[in-house]
Amino acid sequence: MYHHEDTVEKKAVVKNADMDEDMQQYAVDVCHQAMRQFKLEKDIAAYIKKEFDKHYTPTWHCVVGRTFGSFVTHERKHFIYFYLGNNAVLLFKSG
Repeated sequence: MYHHEDTVEKKAVVKNADMDEDMQQYAVDVCHQAMRQFKLEKDIAAYIKKEFDKHYTPTWHCVVGRTFGSFVTHERKHFIYFYLGNNAVLLFKSG
């Protein structure tokens, strides 16, 4: 579980992205919304994934947490990895 008050008002720090600027900003905005509504990382990730599926068409995948490794294949121009507070957010489209 993450600490709600530590994250909601933080500025996003993009570590890696293959995504246009508007989509990156939408990802950060949706993440802020999710973190205001939910406390558990799995619920935050589900919210972000569902919003991207609705807004940009399926199939998106999202991982939210403090410690995880990853190695993914994504569609071109549909990947972002950023931090919001102490939580990392990995969001990508595949399939």
